Amino acid sequence: MRRSKYETPAPRVGGGAKTSAMIASLAAPGQRTKAAPFGHALVELAETRPDIVGLSADLSKYTDLHIFAQAHPERFYQMGMAEQLLMSAAAGLAREGFTPFATTYAVFAARRAYDFICLAIAEENLDVKIACALPGLTTGYGPSHQATEDLAIFRGMPNLTIIDPCDAHEIEQVVPAMAAHKGPVYLRLLRGNVPLVLDEYGYTFELGKAKTIRDGRDVLVISSGLMTMRALEVAEALRDDRIDVAVLHVPTIKPLDAATILREAGRGGRLVVVAENHTVIGGLGEAVAGLLMRNGTMPERGFRQIGLPDEFLDAGALPTLHDRYGISAAAMARSIRGWL
Repeated sequence: MRRSKYETPAPRVGGGAKTSAMIASLAAPGQRTKAAPFGHALVELAETRPDIVGLSADLSKYTDLHIFAQAHPERFYQMGMAEQLLMSAAAGLAREGFTPFATTYAVFAARRAYDFICLAIAEENLDVKIACALPGLTTGYGPSHQATEDLAIFRGMPNLTIIDPCDAHEIEQVVPAMAAHKGPVYLRLLRGNVPLVLDEYGYTFELGKAKTIRDGRDVLVISSGLMTMRALEVAEALRDDRIDVAVLHVPTIKPLDAATILREAGRGGRLVVVAENHTVIGGLGEAVAGLLMRNGTMPERGFRQIGLPDEFLDAGALPTLHDRYGISAAAMARSIRGWL
């Protein structure tokens, strides 16, 4: 496969990622990555969309919006460390016919600016695209930066579309889809050197659609975000145990693709497992469980959740934390073996 100008191999780390601390890459040693797919995709889209502008709350380098700022400085607004102001300014620009992409960390959008997003943006159904880095457990900096409950916070907001992409390949497709969608969108953004996975499966993102990445007779893993990447690793690992794992990727958390989830979860003979980079409260797992319950669909071999616990998490190196809290590929495989 030909490598793009900003695709790079992940650095190899001996002994399984005892690296630095807090901002380790999500990529496995040797895994293909792309640098700043969100920023590059936004620059490309802006070439034909003069209405697109970018805003940051003093975090453009850490949300990959600096790529856009360098290419289109006259369309970039630095709002300082004030998320309420960031969202209010984005709402004003949307009212004037622009399509603002407002970026910050997910914790700051969810916890600090919720009311401004709700009343200034969502209630008015404005075309504001909110792209937030560090969703779930994607940093080791502890509870002040770990947005483990952002889906629970935002799922109840009317008019808000929520997207949780898996990899760089999907992010590149999500950006133009967000811009084309009428109304506010919240994106759980993977930043920096983002792994490449779904291109190997011929995957195409469609807003509001869940897609089966691989089929299997024993287990159905319903996943979003980086957990789809992990689910595919688990499926390969469990094949050696003669456990056949299907992976249903659900990048759009709201609106949920009810028809596809019900069809796949209703197939006989499979354990259904929902895997998410979010607390087990209020995210994809409970959304799927509620959908199944309301429609009288009971998976034949049971229903389980893989997600983060309902607690404030520790700080530390990401590989260690992912294994401790059960969302590493190895921890997922152990859980599924145990349930079977």
